[in-house]
Amino acid sequence: MSGMEGRGSRTRVAVIGATGSVGGSVLDICARFPDRFQVVAVACRSNARELLGAASRFRAKYACLYAPRDGQSDTAREFGLRGAELLTGRDGLECVASMPEVDHVVFASSGTDAITSLQRALASGKDVSLANKESVVAAGPWVMPFVRRPGQLRPLDSEHSAIWQCVRDEPPGSVSRVLLTASGGPFRDWTLGMMRDATPEDALKHPVWPMGAKITIDSATLMNKGIECIEAMRLFDLPADGVGALIHPSSQVHGLVVFKDATVKLLLYRPDMRVPAAAALAWPDRLPLGEMSGFGELPSDEWSLNFSKPDENRFPCFKIALDAGRAGGAYPPLLIGADEAAVNAFLRGYIPFLGISNIIESTLERYSGPRPSTLEDAIELISLGGSMAESIISASGG
Repeated sequence: MSGMEGRGSRTRVAVIGATGSVGGSVLDICARFPDRFQVVAVACRSNARELLGAASRFRAKYACLYAPRDGQSDTAREFGLRGAELLTGRDGLECVASMPEVDHVVFASSGTDAITSLQRALASGKDVSLANKESVVAAGPWVMPFVRRPGQLRPLDSEHSAIWQCVRDEPPGSVSRVLLTASGGPFRDWTLGMMRDATPEDALKHPVWPMGAKITIDSATLMNKGIECIEAMRLFDLPADGVGALIHPSSQVHGLVVFKDATVKLLLYRPDMRVPAAAALAWPDRLPLGEMSGFGELPSDEWSLNFSKPDENRFPCFKIALDAGRAGGAYPPLLIGADEAAVNAFLRGYIPFLGISNIIESTLERYSGPRPSTLEDAIELISLGGSMAESIISASGG
């Protein structure tokens, strides 16, 4: 444990991505257990109004806008009046991630802006909760070596948290494979013919989780689950064949672990991001969420254990992602960039829903360059994947 954790004092927390849905779940847990957690710093890209609200609510000492819009540095006075020092830019974010006043840093933002700050937090010995796919999928080889001890890096996504909670007390080498679960998205029961005519409005109707547009489309294509499989390979040091996924419509089971003795562990709870947030913040303790309003145990007569394999004919993005993870090297970061460009094109009406997988696959097939040798190379490959995909879209008339 770092800082004062486990010694009776409150854990001092910094939340990066504080204005998003995952960051909101983390802050909710901190608010419900003020005797356990003190929010020292909050950060986001550029949403100054909501960041100010979060800083005021928790009386945070520091707030950071790490990609401020023009003129936003002038808001420092308003933050100062509310008692928070305003930091800006990548330097400000790295300061938040490594400052001695913080014990535990939560990375709940998307994108690559916070990768170097993640490295700094881990290198500084901080405990880290992570819900940033790019930092592990694209930059895993330059992030994971900074993890110094068991339990220092704690997954915050519901699926990876479930796997982590199932394996964290098990001896090394006991895991045969892990299985993430997927709701199946809005097109779970659609035929391929129906999916050809799917609109962005159709694809944005996720049956379980309220999320942003990009990740909701990724859930509709099952690309999100494929990317999460790559993430699981990195987090749990597993080969590609040791990671898979199952369609689980009720979203009650969030992950399963198959052990070498053919036994299986799974984690089951109501779909609520505050559960993995609490597990990450309080480890090795479990907080009494079941006693609090708005949570509660899922009655056993409502448990659903229905699973099926993903249909790779209807959801080719899942296999494309698995193949990229298996190939490694340049392909995971290229995948991230190409997917973002293809999803954006679909949302803007330039390509059909089924065109998303075609664009991504064409991008990966056309790459013939080297493997990344530095973090900067990996980040550049994300941009390259996006620009290659955009060129393919333009050439196709999109």
